[in-house]
Amino acid sequence: MAEHQNDPGSIRAWITYDWANSAYATTILAAVLPAYFAAEVVGDGGVDIIGRNWTGQDLWALAVGAGPLIMFLATPVLGAIADFSGSKRLFLVVFATWGAIFTSLLFFAATGDVLLTLGLFLLAHLGFVGANVFYDAFLPDLTNDDTIDMVSSRGFAWGYLGGGLHLLLSLALIQLSDGPIPIDTALATRIAIGSAGLWWLGFGMAAFKNLPRVGIAQELPGGVTPTWRAYTRFGFSRTFATLKKVVHNRPLLVFIIAFMLFNDGVQTTIALAAIYATETLDLGITIVIVGVLLVQFIAFFGAMGFGRLADRVGTKPALLASIAVWSAVTLAAFFLPAGEAGPFLALAAVIGFVLGGTQALSRSLYGSMIPEDQSAEFYGFYSVFSKFSAIWGPWMFAFVRQVTGSARLAILSIAVFFIAGGILFKSVDIDDGRRNRGALRTPATMT
Repeated sequence: MAEHQNDPGSIRAWITYDWANSAYATTILAAVLPAYFAAEVVGDGGVDIIGRNWTGQDLWALAVGAGPLIMFLATPVLGAIADFSGSKRLFLVVFATWGAIFTSLLFFAATGDVLLTLGLFLLAHLGFVGANVFYDAFLPDLTNDDTIDMVSSRGFAWGYLGGGLHLLLSLALIQLSDGPIPIDTALATRIAIGSAGLWWLGFGMAAFKNLPRVGIAQELPGGVTPTWRAYTRFGFSRTFATLKKVVHNRPLLVFIIAFMLFNDGVQTTIALAAIYATETLDLGITIVIVGVLLVQFIAFFGAMGFGRLADRVGTKPALLASIAVWSAVTLAAFFLPAGEAGPFLALAAVIGFVLGGTQALSRSLYGSMIPEDQSAEFYGFYSVFSKFSAIWGPWMFAFVRQVTGSARLAILSIAVFFIAGGILFKSVDIDDGRRNRGALRTPATMT
């Protein structure tokens, strides 16, 4: 067994980072910033850009899709370089610090600052996406086939609690403003947004202290000096070689395509739920935050529950069940009545239950089909396909809403991703994929 596999201290440190960055996932990506952007930064009248009037809902959907498009080209190369240089931890620290700083700067986004808000959000999102490549890449180094599902589920579960706790504190600050706390609500909201970056950075640094340096640095072939240029050249070379092998490994290839589809649905639903509730369902920011809090805290039990379900019935049946529930969620969202908090909160509870299972089991299933000594490279691919898929759902939402004028039809269109992804995933031979993962190893050659 590798030195750090199943080491409790290393696993706790890894889980702590999920607790840290989940403040961004909840407050910035899912709840407070989207609602604040729609209601305060853009406002009811929308904003005119390139000859068209854009609502906050449309602009947010486009922005959520733009960040992953940029990272699409960078993450597999960064993963390959991190594997070869033995520097997963360094890359994680750099990207996490970058993301946390720009998240904190979102405090300065005020009413009417549309471009500033979108620019800071995109820069913060690049840090979040990039850091997750290297965070995920630790999973095969810290676990084995017997523990990977449960450890992955624990990471998501404690992340939901951490993000939920920060969001709860944000809700308290916003609710008590203009009252016991003598600041206006807009300022309280900006403090909540900016503090997500401080939370991410503070708990992240605590995690990095005990997170092991996994992997062994190797000499570049041919005596090449290990410069950034040489690492980049090697990264591209090995990335294309790995891509070629993945294409010829059917189980892994089919899983990746299926994951792209159903994950697109998951990411779109989470990213647009708050702004859909604000603009289409006419719900206030307090109800939106309560809904996301429900998702976060129920997701803790959902992640742990699906981890145990996977142990009992297998990862594939458990993941298929979660995808089926997601399909029903999009249909229910279409029929949600405007102005009524109860149905929205009930649907948020259902989302919370399946969210943890879908994310945790997808990550661990993929990790069980790749070689652990090249995990950063392959999790680079995983993140690329995860984020590449996350482009199309938000953009489809924006397109359908612009064409039809109906956000309800736009949210219903997301069901296509769940249905297609579920059908394709059902055909994946997981056991065959695990048996063949040794064939995915890429020799260290330069081209």
